[in-house]
Amino acid sequence: MTTATHERVDRPAGTSPVELIMNLSLSYLVSRSLHVAAELGIADLLNDGPKTIETLASELGAHQQSLFRLLRTLAAYGVFAETEHGQFTLTPAAALLQQGIMRDGVLLCGEVSGDGSWWNAVGGLCHSVKTGQPAFDHQQGKRFFDYVQDHPECGRWFDRGMANFAAAENPAVAQAYDFSRFGHVVDVGGGQGGMLAEILARYPTVRGTLFDLPHVVHDPTGLIKNQSAGRWQTVEGDFFHSVPVGGDAYLLKRILHDWSDDRCVRILRRCAEAMAADARLLIVEAIIAPGNQPHPAKVMDILMMIFGEGRERSEREFQELFEKAQLRLCNITETSSALAIMEVRLE
Repeated sequence: MTTATHERVDRPAGTSPVELIMNLSLSYLVSRSLHVAAELGIADLLNDGPKTIETLASELGAHQQSLFRLLRTLAAYGVFAETEHGQFTLTPAAALLQQGIMRDGVLLCGEVSGDGSWWNAVGGLCHSVKTGQPAFDHQQGKRFFDYVQDHPECGRWFDRGMANFAAAENPAVAQAYDFSRFGHVVDVGGGQGGMLAEILARYPTVRGTLFDLPHVVHDPTGLIKNQSAGRWQTVEGDFFHSVPVGGDAYLLKRILHDWSDDRCVRILRRCAEAMAADARLLIVEAIIAPGNQPHPAKVMDILMMIFGEGRERSEREFQELFEKAQLRLCNITETSSALAIMEVRLE
């Protein structure tokens, strides 16, 4: 058998404008491939070492050639890798798709275990851009948070995914800021308690209060798993109406980005009313920097546009919120994640 010769043409360095547009226009296929790989649990099957495509297809009950094409595509982006022996293996990125790491978070983004409402809403982005209204509300006739309360299975799926992403961020937040200066931290809207648990584990002199809606704090999984029994309590309530008093620090992690400016000011005022003169309010959010540089919050902001009234904000936009709530921004602490900690005090 003769071997064909290859003539190579030197290509300019970098991505051409045509390639850039083509890559962006088709990038949803890459993300969907990632969602499907997570749904199938391929990373868990490779935890003990490389496997051939034949073995993987047999274990998954999948079509062999189609599975190969999926993995080949993801491997081109550093998620999985094909060895010289024709086996597929984990990469550091692919390992994150394992259960208990980031799998539930990826499933949330792709909604491969949801009810279709999430994925379909993303397809309605044009409606949001043209009207300024959430595509989800337009399609479902109700707000997203009302929807997940009315659909318990969807709510559990959403909570698992959010907790999964939070678990990757919480250590970075707890490590970046010295919480030991506070005797009592109140985590406002703290969900299942993962962030508060991380703080209590790292700072043994700190006590904590987890404050959220009744159905949320009913099962504070993050705190129950933590070895800090006796140093935390849960309080039921609605941060639009009131916030527990007595905290030295009040923590709002990824809360403000869910709400409009008016509602954010309302939340901030409730916190201010509960704060003593020397207390601090810690706002943990992504801050969009000016300019054209990529930032995860810029993409997240599109998601916020589709699903609700909230948005990702710049430092200036946060400053405007604080001023309306009669609060003053004192300091910003960057973390190793996409989040920053804004330290705020009473005027």
